[in-house]
Amino acid sequence: MAIMKRSPFQELDSMERQIRRVFEQVGFAPTLLPAADIYETKNEFVVEVDVPGYEEKEIEIEVFDHTLVVKGEQCETEKEEKSFRLHERLEREFERRFALPAEADTDHVKAKFVKGVVEVHAPKIATAKRRKVAFQRA
Repeated sequence: MAIMKRSPFQELDSMERQIRRVFEQVGFAPTLLPAADIYETKNEFVVEVDVPGYEEKEIEIEVFDHTLVVKGEQCETEKEEKSFRLHERLEREFERRFALPAEADTDHVKAKFVKGVVEVHAPKIATAKRRKVAFQRA
C-alpha cells in the first residue's frame, strides 16, 4: 500500500477550480483581465499592463477625462473546439480602465509596447509652489 502525501494547498486549489467551473457554467464567471502595475516617479505616472500573446497592432489605448483605457482584441485565427480542464489565460478581447490622478498631463501621454507589456507614461503637470502671502496695509 502506497502512502500519499496530502497537501492542503492542493485541496484548496482543487476546490477553487471546482467553484470557478460552477460559476462559469451558470454564466457568472469573472472576465479574466491582464495584470497591471501602476506607479509614480518624480516626473510621471506609469501604468504597465501585461498582454502576453498580443501584438502591438492588437492593442488600443485611449485617454479621456483622466481615464486611461487599454483594450486588446486578437485577430481571429483558425478556431479549434477545446475542452478546457483549466482556463486562466486572457480571452481574445479585454478592456481595462484606470483613473489617472488630476496631476497627470493627459495631453502628453505616451505609450510603448515591449515584450508583451504595454507601458503608458503620463507626465506630471507642473504645479505652483506654495508661498506665504503678506497682508496689505490699508
